[in-house]
Amino acid sequence: MAPKFKWYYLVFALPLYVIAILPGFILYGLSDLLRLIVYTLIGYRKEVVYTNLRKSFPNQSQDWIAKTAFDFYRNLFDVTLETIQIAVLPKRFYKKHLILEGHEVFEPYHIAGKPCILVCGHLANWEWAGQSLHASGVQVDVLYHPLSSKWFDWFLYHIRSRHGIKPIAMQSALRDMLARKNIPTATTFIADQSPSPEGCHWLTFLNQDTPVFLGTEKLAKKFNYPVIYGDIIRLKRGYYKLRFSLITDTPNQTPNYWITEEHTRLLEQSILVQPENWLWSHKRWKHKRSL
Repeated sequence: MAPKFKWYYLVFALPLYVIAILPGFILYGLSDLLRLIVYTLIGYRKEVVYTNLRKSFPNQSQDWIAKTAFDFYRNLFDVTLETIQIAVLPKRFYKKHLILEGHEVFEPYHIAGKPCILVCGHLANWEWAGQSLHASGVQVDVLYHPLSSKWFDWFLYHIRSRHGIKPIAMQSALRDMLARKNIPTATTFIADQSPSPEGCHWLTFLNQDTPVFLGTEKLAKKFNYPVIYGDIIRLKRGYYKLRFSLITDTPNQTPNYWITEEHTRLLEQSILVQPENWLWSHKRWKHKRSL
């Protein structure tokens, strides 16, 4: 269900719409300014970022850690401002700025009228990635956690859905997937968030003991939906490549935890190629496995 609109939300949203219409050179200049203020002067989550990088890459030098952290903050603010741009960007924009590779993997399921599951991580601009795939003709449903800020939750829902993407709150995922089981959708899971230690699967990810959500695997097996991995690669500022690969089209024939371990392994490979483009400010390893 879409968040309810209240008139005063427009007061908060207006500055974001001003940002959304900025030309690229000003937008990325603003991103550089924000990085200077937030990273260099304020040090927002700097210790979290450095700790995550050190533990994930224990053999890298301090200079490498510092450069990767610095580049990460550029990616962070580029993606933040680019996400705001979704409020005004036309569909044709995504076809120019994002290259799709392997997206024909969706075609047989689309022709057969069968839904599938797309799993990816917080890599580069995952928001543009969903918009681009949808612009190519694939119906994208995106699972999300509603935000505590009601007006910002409304704003993000509004801009994500303006071209036809269907955001689905995590709490209603099962109900919505049941209701849309005859529609050839790509239900998208961002699977690198930090779950509660109970009911998750533990594995080694980026050199660390890591809990992983089982929701992707459980729903894939419940509905017997094919599972596809989406990689997101930054080519340069404002330009990305999306690369899709089939994990399995027979989830019910896979061993327990295989799907979870496979999409986590693929995400790890993606991070190792462009580590600066993952969300290092997220407290991914805040939970510890019970002994």
